[in-house]
Formats: sequence, C-alpha cells, structure tokens
Amino acid sequence: MGKRYDRDYFDTWYRRRGLGDARRLARKVALAVAVAEYHLERPIRSVLDIGCGEGAWRAPLLRLRPKLRYLGFDGSEYAVARYGRRRNLHHARFGDFAHLRPCPPADLLVCADVLHYLDARELDRGLPGLAALCGGVAFLETFTREDETEGDEHDFRQRPAAFYRRRLEALGFAQLGSHCWLSPALRGTATALEIAPTPA
Repeated sequence: MGKRYDRDYFDTWYRRRGLGDARRLARKVALAVAVAEYHLERPIRSVLDIGCGEGAWRAPLLRLRPKLRYLGFDGSEYAVARYGRRRNLHHARFGDFAHLRPCPPADLLVCADVLHYLDARELDRGLPGLAALCGGVAFLETFTREDETEGDEHDFRQRPAAFYRRRLEALGFAQLGSHCWLSPALRGTATALEIAPTPA
C-alpha cells in the first residue's frame, strides 16, 4: 500500500510525535531567512515552499516578514483541500517541477524533509525546477545514510550525502551549510570561504 499524506499522517508525525515543534521550526525559519537576506543584501520578498505539507512555514515566515509572498505546493490532497485557500497551497508532485514554473524565481526556496523520500527518477525530474525557481537561497533540509535520523522511516531512501551534493552542484547550486544552498543566479557573488568545499 502506498504512503498516504492524509490527516492521520500529519496528526501522527507533526502533532502527536512532536516533529512539528514550533520552537524548532521557528529557528529553522529564522536561519533560512537570515542566510537568504545576507546573500541578497535586502529583506526577502518571496518564498516558494515545495513539499510544504500543511504550510507550517507560512506563519513563522510572516511573523518575521509580514509583507512577503508565500506560495506552497504539495502532493497531499488532504493538506491542499484543508489549508489551500487560507495558506496559498496548491497541489503538485515534486516531479511536476520538471515543467511547472508557477512564479518568478523566489528569494527563498524551501524544500524541507522531502528529497530523501523521493525515488531517484522523480527526484531527477524535479530538481532542475528548483534551480530555475530559486533566485536567492534554497533551504533543502535533507537527511542521508550518514545521519542518525528520527521520525518517519517509511520510504526513507538511505543515500550518501554525496548523492545529493553531486546533483545540486551539477545544477549550479553552491553549498553554504546548515541545509542552505546558494542559487545558481548568485553563486558567482559568494567569496571562497562562504561556500563549503566539496569533499574529495
């Protein structure tokens, strides 16, 4: 039976089991916003959240930057039906971003806790869209074979970190650390020690 991102899934993992801890999320959001604004040298104006679930990033983002435009996409019919109108969430699978271009490149692109659940074919279809739709910094929270993980292990793909580095760097992203990647558009503006070196 395929994995279902229904109400029970979000209740289980993001409410009963604590993965949706508000303080932890607020720290992630503050980090991503600060890194994007550091490299853009201005406040962020737009956020594109791919694999947004119930749109949990929206509220803490708007607390920090009340005027920003938030746009979310997720494959969960439940999440979009329940929160789509209020939180500006729309239905799309990750692979749809092979062709889907719903907005100009965003100052901050978020794809948190998504990539390690995708099969390689869908991942490779959608990743070029992330590069095209990121105008500043991407927060790509991804866990690998080298990590000690806690949470939903169903369909978790235990890939090495090098698997993701190769693909993201091939698209022009530059690794900044703490799950942050500088967009291809800004890569040339970074200094040598702002970018994490690729391991030999």
